[in-house]
Amino acid sequence: MALTNDIIQQQLQAKFGDQVSNFAESYGMLSFEVPKELNLKVLQFLYDDAELQFRFLTDLQAVHYPNQVGRELAVVYHLHNMVDNVRLRFKVFTDIQKPDVYSATALYASANWMERETYDFFGVNFVGHPNLKRILNVEEMDYFPLRKEYPLEDQSRIDKDDEMFGRG
Repeated sequence: MALTNDIIQQQLQAKFGDQVSNFAESYGMLSFEVPKELNLKVLQFLYDDAELQFRFLTDLQAVHYPNQVGRELAVVYHLHNMVDNVRLRFKVFTDIQKPDVYSATALYASANWMERETYDFFGVNFVGHPNLKRILNVEEMDYFPLRKEYPLEDQSRIDKDDEMFGRG
């Protein structure tokens, strides 16, 4: 029997109950949300289950939602079952003041560099990562450049003519 999004959702709900939430299907890909304390348990279940077999971590990144107090940072995992050619996405949300999420490097070796990049640009602290340090930016940076904490442009600049940018 082919693996479908309905089967995946049923398996997750049977194992984790209502802790798995916000199921959606966009362009055929199942998406859902889990509490950050369960990210490794969900990853391990998706990896180990004989029917699910999500053994390839395609991508891991973060998104900053500045208006969601207490849930400002989302870590997004994209997994692939290569046997049935099925993909899924799930998110864990964390507070920007304490952005701790368990590292997936013990399960997926490919998570190593992706977690370092996510730390580098968003400041997510991957607890248990073997070498969590900046990977693309300089070590001296004291901010995380992809957070939406800064204005898009300096409004005090006088060397710009707004008419040249279609604003005047």
